Amino acid sequence: MKKKLLLIAFVASYVFTACDSAPKQVETEAEETVEETTETTTEATDSTQSDSVHFGKFIDAEDAKSIDEFATLMEGQDTVRIKIAATAKDVCQKKGCWMKVETADGSLMRVRFKDYGFFVPKDISGKEVVFEGIAFRDTVSVEDLKHYAEDAGKSPEEIAEITEPEVNTSFLADGVLISN
Repeated sequence: MKKKLLLIAFVASYVFTACDSAPKQVETEAEETVEETTETTTEATDSTQSDSVHFGKFIDAEDAKSIDEFATLMEGQDTVRIKIAATAKDVCQKKGCWMKVETADGSLMRVRFKDYGFFVPKDISGKEVVFEGIAFRDTVSVEDLKHYAEDAGKSPEEIAEITEPEVNTSFLADGVLISN
């Protein structure tokens, strides 16, 4: 009788241990799959071959609006869903969790990434980017502005000079394409 109870206890502990490790393996495989979706991909366009890097939702450059077209479409609107082609001017130097592009009026528009779900490389300043998502009018708090300045590698003196919130156009991207 003791042998049967010992055998049942052993089998039960084995089953619980085996069941516990399966979800961790699935989670790890899912994380690896997500990481793979942000790797460099090669896309063929017409007869030319170009290297591009995709982050977040897979997008292409087709039908992307220029910064000038974007400015016209945004007039009188609080929110616009759009795909924009621009040049990256600045990038978060801590994680790549945001980038800035120059708008038609010369100001910089911050592009953040949906659900903090992906980041871009920190060395893309000057590269052509296409991003798709939602542009919206936004008031950025002093606290957030200081955080962004810190991420950009600004000095403590420059950060201390930030004392007023900013009203500007922001962008929440669900996909980014970077041309190499």
